[in-house]
Amino acid sequence: MSESGIILIGPIGSGKSTIAALVSKKLNMPRCSMDDHRWGYYEEIGYDYRVAERLERKDGINGVYRYWKEFEIHAVERLLSEHKNSVIDFGAGHSVYEDEAYLKRAKIAMGGFKNVVLLLPSSDLKCSLKILNERNNFESENEINLNRHFLEHKSNFELAKHIVYTNGCKPEDSAFEVIRKISV
Repeated sequence: MSESGIILIGPIGSGKSTIAALVSKKLNMPRCSMDDHRWGYYEEIGYDYRVAERLERKDGINGVYRYWKEFEIHAVERLLSEHKNSVIDFGAGHSVYEDEAYLKRAKIAMGGFKNVVLLLPSSDLKCSLKILNERNNFESENEINLNRHFLEHKSNFELAKHIVYTNGCKPEDSAFEVIRKISV
């Protein structure tokens, strides 16, 4: 059975939250942001803030990123089971999995959703990275590299059923393009 919800995925700064709010309003559908629910879901399976802090001090953002993966896939499964008929915006890491088992779980969780939209500034990945770096106020090269990873990783492309390119478009135009591409 296909769900009528819409999932927006993409790297940091791609416009997921902004466009989700506009699509939600235009289609009169509830909006659900992963950022509003993730920590509660993480805590359900034992997320430890002290461990995350130690990893960040020791290994920077990359250490925390690796620690988050188990919690992120759990959050994806939980959120999608509870918010099937909503416009959902994921956090950037919630659609990127190096571990094939986690990617498979994400595909299963998202499998019933025919409207999974990857938001990118441009079809040219180098151009996209330049635009995203200009939009974000990254404090370190590690953050830039992490977003490059989100942008280039195969997961987003394997999970997406549609891609919308946003460069040069107003958020309202990008929201209209999302609506045009999906079948609600």
